Amino acid sequence: MDVKKMFINGEWTESFSGKTYEVLNPATNEVVATVAYGSTEETAQAIKAASNAFPSWASLTAKERSSYLIKLYDLMLKEKEELARLITLEMGKPIREARGEVELAAEYLLWNAEEGKRVYGENIPSSSPSKRIQVIKQPIGPVGAIIPWNFPISMLTRKMGPALAAGCTFVLKPASKTPGCAIRLFELIEQVKFPKGVANLVIGSSSDIGNELLKNPAIKKITFTGSTQVGKKLIEGSAEHVKKVSMELGGHAPFIVFEDADLEEAAEGAIISKFRNSGQTCICLNRLFVQQSVKEKFESILTKKVKALKIGNGIEESTELGPLVDKAALEKVEFQVEDAIKKGAQLLTGGNRCDIGGLFYEPTLLSNVNKNMDITYEETFGPVAPIYVFDSEEEVIHAANDTEYGLAAYFFTKDLGRTIRVSEKLDYGIIGINDAVPTTVQAPFGGLKQSGLGREGGHQGIEEYLETKFISIKF
Repeated sequence: MDVKKMFINGEWTESFSGKTYEVLNPATNEVVATVAYGSTEETAQAIKAASNAFPSWASLTAKERSSYLIKLYDLMLKEKEELARLITLEMGKPIREARGEVELAAEYLLWNAEEGKRVYGENIPSSSPSKRIQVIKQPIGPVGAIIPWNFPISMLTRKMGPALAAGCTFVLKPASKTPGCAIRLFELIEQVKFPKGVANLVIGSSSDIGNELLKNPAIKKITFTGSTQVGKKLIEGSAEHVKKVSMELGGHAPFIVFEDADLEEAAEGAIISKFRNSGQTCICLNRLFVQQSVKEKFESILTKKVKALKIGNGIEESTELGPLVDKAALEKVEFQVEDAIKKGAQLLTGGNRCDIGGLFYEPTLLSNVNKNMDITYEETFGPVAPIYVFDSEEEVIHAANDTEYGLAAYFFTKDLGRTIRVSEKLDYGIIGINDAVPTTVQAPFGGLKQSGLGREGGHQGIEEYLETKFISIKF
C-alpha cells in the first residue's frame, strides 16, 4: 500500500523520520491507508512556507483569492463520491450522510469566496475638521488549524474557506484517524494551482504539531474544533505570543419536548439529532427532556422509530447507523449505559454491543434518568438517548442550563410565546426550534460558556481571521 504524504510548500512530503502509521476502518478493522507521521520539524517547515507565502497572498485582490476557492468548490463537487467514500472508510459514517457532509463542506468554500469580497472598512466622522478617521480590515497572518475526526471535511473547509478568503495562509493538522479526505482535498488544491505555501498539510503527533503551532511566533491565530479539555490547553499555550484563538468545543445539548409539540415530528427530530453519525457530533441530543403529560406516548413513538434503525457498514446505501470510531468510544458508551441502569434507569431498547463485528453499539433509549448518573453531565458521543421528565417550563430551562457547556439546544412546541421565552432563556449559542438540524453556512456556528470562543459560518466567520486597524489622518 502506497504511503500517503503531507503537503508542504506545494510539495508532497514524507515524514523526515520515515515514520508511518496505519488508518483503520472501524466497521471492519481493516487497514484503509498507510500515512506519513510527522512531528515538530515538518510543522516548522510548513509554518515557514505559510509565512513566506503570506505577503503575496494577502496582497491579491479579494476577487483573485475568490477565484481559487470557487475552482476548488467545483472540483469538490466533482469528487463528491470519492470524498464521501474516504469519510466512510476512515470513521464509519453512513455514506448518505458522508455525501451530505461533502456538499456542506463545498458550500463553505463558495460562501466564503463571496464573503471575502465584502470585508468592508469604515469612514468615521471626525471631531476635528483637519482629521479623517478610517477603519480598515486586514488578514491576521498565517493560521494554524486543528480539526476533529467526526466531520473531517466540513470542519476543514469551515476553517480554511474564511482564512484563505480573508488573505491568511494556512497550516492544517487533521485528526490522525481521518487524514484521507484532507489529503484528497489537498490534491485538489494542487490541481487548482494555489500558490506554493498558501495551504499546507501536516499529519502526525498531535502534541508535537500542536506545540509547534503554539510556540512558533509566525502563526498568528489558532483555530480548533475538539474537546473542551484540549481547547483549554491550547488557549493556555496561546498566551505566550498572545495568539488569537477560536474554539468550537464540547457540547451537552438538551432536546426538550413540550406537551403541545407535534410528537411525531419531535420524535423524528430526536432520531436525526441523536443518531446522525452514531451520536458522534458536538451538537447532537445528549439529554432528552419530555413533559410528564406526554411521556408515555412520546416514549412509545420514539422507541418504535429507534428499533427500526438499520445498523451496518456505512459503505452500504441502506445503513442508517454506523460504528463508533474506536474502542475507547465504545467503552465510554458502555460505561454510561451500565452506570445509568445501575442507578435506576429503565432500558427501553438497545443497551448492548452489536454482534456483527467492528465497533458497533445498538441505538439505545434510557428512561427515568436522573441527575445522579454520569450521562447527565458527561458528553456521551455515542448512540444513547437518556430521557428525563419535567413538569414546568421554568423547571426544564433550569435543568437544560445546568451544565458547563453551551453549544446547541433544541425544543419542540407550537406555542409562539414559549418559542420566544425559552429561546431567550436557554444559555446556548445555537437554538433549534422544531428544527433538529439548524447548521447552515450562512449562519454563525459556535457556543457559550465552555463550548467555545468565536463563530464559524455566516458573515461572522471571516471576522475571526481579520484584524481591525484604526487610521487617523491629520492634514
